[in-house]
Amino acid sequence: MLRLLSRVPRVEMRPSLRFSSSLVLGSGPSDPPRSGRGASHARSQLRRWKCHSHSTSHSSFENPFLSPTSPRSLFGWAGSSVQPTQRPLCPPTPSVTLQSRRQSFKVAAVLVDGAPTGIQPYLRLMRMDRPIGSWLLFWPCGWSIGLASPPGAWPDVKTLALFGTGAFVMRGAGCTINDMWDRDIDNKVARTRSRPLTAGQLTLFDALVFLGGQLGLGLLVLLELNWYSVMLGASSMGLVVLYPVMKRFTYWPQLVLGLAFNWGALLGWSAVQGNCNWAACVPLYVAGISWTIIYDTIYAHQDKHDDIVLGIKSTALKFGDQTKYWLTGFSTTMISGLIMSGVVCDQTWPFYTSVGAIALHLARQIHTLDINDPEDCARKFVSNRRVGLILFLGIIVGTYCKTEVINSGPPLSVPEAIASAVPTAVPTAASTVMTTQTSRQSLSLD
Repeated sequence: MLRLLSRVPRVEMRPSLRFSSSLVLGSGPSDPPRSGRGASHARSQLRRWKCHSHSTSHSSFENPFLSPTSPRSLFGWAGSSVQPTQRPLCPPTPSVTLQSRRQSFKVAAVLVDGAPTGIQPYLRLMRMDRPIGSWLLFWPCGWSIGLASPPGAWPDVKTLALFGTGAFVMRGAGCTINDMWDRDIDNKVARTRSRPLTAGQLTLFDALVFLGGQLGLGLLVLLELNWYSVMLGASSMGLVVLYPVMKRFTYWPQLVLGLAFNWGALLGWSAVQGNCNWAACVPLYVAGISWTIIYDTIYAHQDKHDDIVLGIKSTALKFGDQTKYWLTGFSTTMISGLIMSGVVCDQTWPFYTSVGAIALHLARQIHTLDINDPEDCARKFVSNRRVGLILFLGIIVGTYCKTEVINSGPPLSVPEAIASAVPTAVPTAASTVMTTQTSRQSLSLD
């Protein structure tokens, strides 16, 4: 009997193993279900692990994976639902993006930190301290407004201001809906554990009332537009509510986000013209969807380890190591859609110059992307706000350089636009030749 016991491998519990307190130690009872001297030793080791995990960052892991012989697997400490037979956990996402984002949006963060204490949780619930989402939601609206503006004129400032306000309000409403759906998930991810609902700063009822106010304000902004735009804008609410649920059922939640985030590509045109020129709006909409999949896939790579543990799906997990090839394909689709929309709208050289600059930006972004570096993913994600600005400037300058109205009249479909563009070029060239020949004959007669 003693010989058999001597052959049992000993489990050496070293306090130097640095595990995440959020995913390894859990939130349940901290004592292992044992008694006696061994239990006392185990409890002391566990306390040392807790103190060490709280005093170090998540990025300093000596053992990033839980092996079958780890203390947690052997004893099932802290009420964990992970059993030894399950897939080993990947290292949790380090909370590295907070400092870089605060540096990028220092003004917004200072405004939120300087607000009264009672309203700070509401401002953080709508992500006022991180305005990148509002910009990404506004840019498709600005593109469409610029393309629909009259030739030789700048976009209407009032319309841009209305859509800017609407983007800010509705992005906040979308964040509130997202946090209400994900409150049972956010407390298990280091990056999202400090959100107001998860941290207990707000109750679910508080968030629901706040959401009602946001949607009411968004409706007031929408009612400033024509009735065609009101109906078109209201039809997008289903996508806004559906997106937070999709990550539980499909690996393509970024596609649903793109459908919702780029609705302004249709709405902006209808606000200016009173209807949609689908030949111009659909390629622009497809380009915006592709762009959203690009930047949100990069963003999702920050949380992919936690997503594996929690069973959350994303295109980051779908694409995996082939992410760069997928993003290259979506970049090609985006550039093609922008060019097609520019051709239909008879855009000038500033527009195509901006599209070329965007193509170079995306190529460099994908080439230098490190999907296993959360800091790099955060920087690449934030840099996409420049993509929207570059294209917006190219559109408004290109529209201003146009001198005459082409394709005026009722909206054309894509086949009609192509068919109308091809035959008009031939008669124009033929008439030019005939005019030249007639003038030469008249000169010879003289």
